[in-house]
Amino acid sequence: MPKPYPEEFRRDVVAVARKGQAPLSRIAKDFGISQGCLHNWLRKADIEDGNRPEEAAAQSESVELREARKRIKLLEQEAEVMRRAVAYLSRDVNPK
Repeated sequence: MPKPYPEEFRRDVVAVARKGQAPLSRIAKDFGISQGCLHNWLRKADIEDGNRPEEAAAQSESVELREARKRIKLLEQEAEVMRRAVAYLSRDVNPK
């Protein structure tokens, strides 16, 4: 994975791109980054600045969903441990 660019560098590139004085492909080439990377930085900056509130809400829901899935997985693991413990302990109670 490539080394992340410093936040200050990202802010500078986004500021230049937002001025609209040159095509994004040219700006990306001048700064030595890919055009896709520049688009991602611009989208992230728009979300952080509140220019895309629907994406910010979707991103927040995505984080909540990820956390809920982690919690569900943990609870399922705990339930499996409990089932195994009950099975182990009950085998001595009802010998066959």
